[in-house]
Amino acid sequence: MNNKITFKLNADPLILSALREDITSEDVSTNSVTPNAKVGVADLICKEDGVICGLDVFERVFTLLDSNTRVELFANDGDKVTKGQLLARIKGDIRTLLSGERTALNYLQRMSGIATYTRNVAALLEGTSIKLLDTRKTTPNNRIFEKYAVRIGGGNNHRYNLSDGVLLKDNHIGAAGGVAKAIAMAKSYAPFVRKIEIEVENLEMVKEAVEAGADIIMLDNMTHDEMRDALAIINGRAEVEISGNVTRENIEKIKDLGVDYISSGALTHSAPILDVSLKNLRPIEQ
Repeated sequence: MNNKITFKLNADPLILSALREDITSEDVSTNSVTPNAKVGVADLICKEDGVICGLDVFERVFTLLDSNTRVELFANDGDKVTKGQLLARIKGDIRTLLSGERTALNYLQRMSGIATYTRNVAALLEGTSIKLLDTRKTTPNNRIFEKYAVRIGGGNNHRYNLSDGVLLKDNHIGAAGGVAKAIAMAKSYAPFVRKIEIEVENLEMVKEAVEAGADIIMLDNMTHDEMRDALAIINGRAEVEISGNVTRENIEKIKDLGVDYISSGALTHSAPILDVSLKNLRPIEQ
């Protein structure tokens, strides 16, 4: 990750929490076969084609356990990688390598899977001006890693969390008493620098949102014909986002509409992992 300070402030506590989840008192398996310090090396091997992401996180798992651990990287986040490729070599106390292996791989596999899936979806939008967005449908306590992976894969981040922007969804509209009231209340409460985005489900709501001065209108789970009619109503008076069950399989069917954004929760909640493995652990003489 580029901003090392932000990374340490935000990611380190989460990585430590993940390690504590896996090691509550001791690593019984490792301590039984390696009771004393012994230096070793292991190879990080890619087991399928994809986009690698999370190498800094992979390394940080081990250095948090033991600052003397050294990781030599042979790839960078965002690189296309192939089955059998040597991605990194890690050297340190064998006990550290064994105890940190699963946590480090969990992060790397998950982040690389998201980056790979996002890259494949983004490729379907090439040649258009549409921005591919993620959502808040992330794994609890892993948002910083998953949204980073989306960016590495070629997507863009929607708001990071609830403090990051105004998005009025169906239940907000219900709480306010209607589309126009929700927008008016948001304009009155939110800082003037915030854009007001609202989710709509039918053409009547689209008309209300335009008349109330929404900055961004999200067309949620509409049919192709409904979205085309909605765009005619909006007529450039607001930016337009399409959302609702958008996946790699159906995104090409809606990209012809010429909207500004397409958001997809599938980027984070449905991406399969990329299979990578730590192999060939062997002791070395100092």
